[in-house]
Amino acid sequence: MTTAKPRRRVLSIQSHVVHGYVGNRCAVFPLQLLGYEVDFINSVQFSNHTGYPLWKGTVMDGDQLWDIIEGMKANNLLEYSHLLTGYIGSASLLQTIERLVALLRQHNPGLIYVCDPVMGDHGKLYVKPEVVPCYQEIVPLATVMTPNQFEAEKLVSESIVTEEDAVAACNKLHKRGVATVVMTSFHPEGVEDHLLLIASTRMSQDDGLPSQLRLKIPRSAAYFTGTGDLLTVLLLARLDRQPRNLKAAVESAVASLQAVLQATVKAAGESAFAKERDAQVAKDRELRLIDNQHLLKYAPVQLHAEAIA
Repeated sequence: MTTAKPRRRVLSIQSHVVHGYVGNRCAVFPLQLLGYEVDFINSVQFSNHTGYPLWKGTVMDGDQLWDIIEGMKANNLLEYSHLLTGYIGSASLLQTIERLVALLRQHNPGLIYVCDPVMGDHGKLYVKPEVVPCYQEIVPLATVMTPNQFEAEKLVSESIVTEEDAVAACNKLHKRGVATVVMTSFHPEGVEDHLLLIASTRMSQDDGLPSQLRLKIPRSAAYFTGTGDLLTVLLLARLDRQPRNLKAAVESAVASLQAVLQATVKAAGESAFAKERDAQVAKDRELRLIDNQHLLKYAPVQLHAEAIA
């Protein structure tokens, strides 16, 4: 067994759709474009994402995942710089990922585990309730976590109402072993025109740079699916390149996401703001990644982060 640190190779475990852009469809191409080798395992295989009126497909369980991993292990194919996980549809699959992290760190003790704990949003769970405690157990294994406000509340078992609550939640995750936490969307009470991204790291930063910051993001009336998946991928790449500059990494990741969304709004036309949920509207709203791949690599920073005192 070799313990040499692999160079920029990601194992991505998340959902997959035949048509559209969520999960691995939001991860593989952008990561490859940004210079990473990517191996991927699909936690679900669906016809399309669940924003459509109907979807069909299959869900992977823990035994099926481990069967794949054993095949990879037999051929010495488990050397990765990063593990990325997104939507995990069952408790057994998430428990198997715990085993996988330990196995991958036997091959590379410096493995960076980026965990997007996809559980729900706006007070609603997207997963079965038994998945929540499994995510709470996996917290100490993660290097980077990218929960939204609702998911952060589930991870720390406390409500988050104020910015101080959000920072406290980040600190609690740090105490459990997570080096960097990016709360991708925090909705301040009574504020309608923007949301906040809250980022916090225990990684040593370059002189004078903040280790905790907020970034104000204007609210949009448009609705899209896969934005959180794409932001996590962009954060993985930017934090990997600038681990001592959280501010620049977050600003750059958000700039690329916002630029892709603006291009998608333009392409989607009226469907971007439609209240209907029919198949044509959902299709029109799919992220335009291919047409705007240059924005994934670079987009001018329009939104600047501020240090949290």
